[in-house]
Amino acid sequence: MRANAFAKNLAFSLLATVSMPAFAQDAAEEKTDGLTDIVVTAQRREQSLQDVPVSVDVVSGDKLSAITSGGGDIRSLAGRVPSLNIESSFGRTFPRFYIRGLGNTDFDLNASQPVSLVYDDVVLENPILKGFPVFDMQRVEVLRGPQGTLFGRNTPAGIVKFDTVKPGEDGGYVKASYGRYKSVNLEGAAGGNLSDTISVRASAMFQRRSNWVDNIDNGAGNDLEGFEEFAARLQLQFKPTDDLKVRLFGQIRTVDGSARVFRANALRKGSNKLVGLGGTGTDFDRSVTRADGVNFLKLNNYNFGGTIEYDFGPATLTSVTSYWNANLKSRGDIDGGFGNQFAPSQGPGFIPFSAQTQDNVPSLDQFTQELRIASNNSEGLGYQAGFFYFDENLDISTFDFGSPQDLTPDAIATQRQDSRAFGLFGSVNYKMDALTVQVGARYNDDKRSFVAARPVDTRPGFLGFGGPVAPQLSAVKANPLTWDASVLYELSDDTNIFARVARGYRAPSIQGRLAFGRTNSVAASEKTMSYEAGVKTKKDGVARFSLTGFYFNTKDLQLTAVGGASNFTTLLNVDKVTGLGFEAEMEVKPTDNLALTAGVSYNKTKIKDPNAFTAGCGGGCTVLDPVRAGSPGIFSINGNSLPQAPRFTANWTASYSIPVGDGEVYAFTDWAYRSKINFFLYESVEFNDNKLLEGGLRLGYKTDKLDVAAFVRNLTNDESAVSGIDFNNLTAMVNEPRIWGFEVGFKF
Repeated sequence: MRANAFAKNLAFSLLATVSMPAFAQDAAEEKTDGLTDIVVTAQRREQSLQDVPVSVDVVSGDKLSAITSGGGDIRSLAGRVPSLNIESSFGRTFPRFYIRGLGNTDFDLNASQPVSLVYDDVVLENPILKGFPVFDMQRVEVLRGPQGTLFGRNTPAGIVKFDTVKPGEDGGYVKASYGRYKSVNLEGAAGGNLSDTISVRASAMFQRRSNWVDNIDNGAGNDLEGFEEFAARLQLQFKPTDDLKVRLFGQIRTVDGSARVFRANALRKGSNKLVGLGGTGTDFDRSVTRADGVNFLKLNNYNFGGTIEYDFGPATLTSVTSYWNANLKSRGDIDGGFGNQFAPSQGPGFIPFSAQTQDNVPSLDQFTQELRIASNNSEGLGYQAGFFYFDENLDISTFDFGSPQDLTPDAIATQRQDSRAFGLFGSVNYKMDALTVQVGARYNDDKRSFVAARPVDTRPGFLGFGGPVAPQLSAVKANPLTWDASVLYELSDDTNIFARVARGYRAPSIQGRLAFGRTNSVAASEKTMSYEAGVKTKKDGVARFSLTGFYFNTKDLQLTAVGGASNFTTLLNVDKVTGLGFEAEMEVKPTDNLALTAGVSYNKTKIKDPNAFTAGCGGGCTVLDPVRAGSPGIFSINGNSLPQAPRFTANWTASYSIPVGDGEVYAFTDWAYRSKINFFLYESVEFNDNKLLEGGLRLGYKTDKLDVAAFVRNLTNDESAVSGIDFNNLTAMVNEPRIWGFEVGFKF
């Protein structure tokens, strides 16, 4: 049945694609008569995608612009790359990444993730840094599988890597769009050479959307899901000699809007169907809700740093220094509804009790320093080596309020986390004729100290929280060795085959959300062994194809039991998790004005631990897993797949252009499909979603400098649950609505 449903959706959307031809470029290079070579930095040096023995996908140029049309944030990349999923319960400010099924559903503000985000060679560790907006971007690379040698800790699933446009040649662009819900996107960049040795580039972005969700509990008018976001980047580059290059950079970001809308009892008991405020599957409406709590979200962050590159002939020495700072305030109506069973009224559906919490990050400071040396030769023996230092200090405060409109909390919980990491790495490769062999290793040294407390708790004793909690101290450390080895063989000028084995590692974690619990939980480090092999081929600038098959085995996988009947985030290690599957990608350009792309992935994950148990939901769901003997409400997760891990994903685009005057009329359409996902570690009838299918369309006219277009995102207005909250009722979060608008861009 699942395979048939997938085939039907795939066929329908391919038909839609054919009926709406489109035009766009996937590569960052300028348009040519055929497919251009794609250059990536997946191994910390510029290489052709064809020559990298890693499963890599690239999103860049006009394709990236189309995906983020209408104010789309980093989550819009979900499904546009095989094996990549992204979701969030904080909206734009806290994306959670999953590659090949490996990820972390933890919503806590110190949550560790096995997918690392690297921004201009700087790792962004904390989740509130990972949502930095996508603008003035040269390319986005997705590296699948462990990347523990060159990129280090917390990369057992892979990396999402952002490379911005750097200072250099004169030029820039401006772009403005206006769309549904008064969505505004203003973006621009300018740069050039100030002298023979100094160049600069400045870029900025402003986005806003009016509130478009009407909270009918407080009268007429839209109240929620609006936002304003501003980000800017300044880069200054000095090149006093041909051998020395120094780049200084700084960035800033502010977000002011509403927290994510949680929808009480949006899933019908006994099914996973979305239901509306009237309790039926026919009246679900994304644009309305009923909630009685305070709602806001504010984020500020900035960073500055610099890179130094010195080419002394046989090798280049590179230094990357960066400091990031952020603070956050977010409050939402966690129960997702109004009233409760003790109030005069309640709804939608049954609300056992009101839940109103606020999470703050008063201060986040991250400092990183990397120094590496890399050989400059392309034949014979090549090498890279260096060290990396990471220092993070994080403060978190959680407030629990007795009633929805209270401004004085009944309970205050605090967390302080200090993390230090050091890595020493090296990699060598040897190219002989058609064969390239590469091996690398990294020594990691991680230390983390953590203290959590609940200094204030005036909640009534019958609620069972037990009053204030004295400071709870925890500390972890680990110093494993990660490594990788690969071979790449050139079967011909057009076809390469490769094989890779890699060991990945995620640092140990501590969790202590003591607003509702009384003890910290600790997860030991996890270790992943990954095996993959594939083929990459291209044909005469007309077609490009890659296929990778993989298998991984993760021991002591860190999982997070989120919410549940206890409403407490708890870390646990399971004995083993396995995953297997494949990724295939194709790009075809049969004529100068027609281009087609497609990607598909299959991922099968399985938890293997007969002693792995977790609490089930506290909100009336129907759990399908076996109960632990003598422990009602505690369920075995042995044999389950990982949460947020669809078995199938597929994406495809079509582009077409017709020359008109000095330019061309063009169209571009892109589609993404994912199969069923489960929201939590346990399996239930309700907390999952069968499928998601979203498409976009862009129609316009462009010349070398001007681009005028109309666009639509979520073309079919797909309505799908993307995650849930399970401690109180059948609360769900849903995907973004259909957005349409117009855009004008100009290059200079």
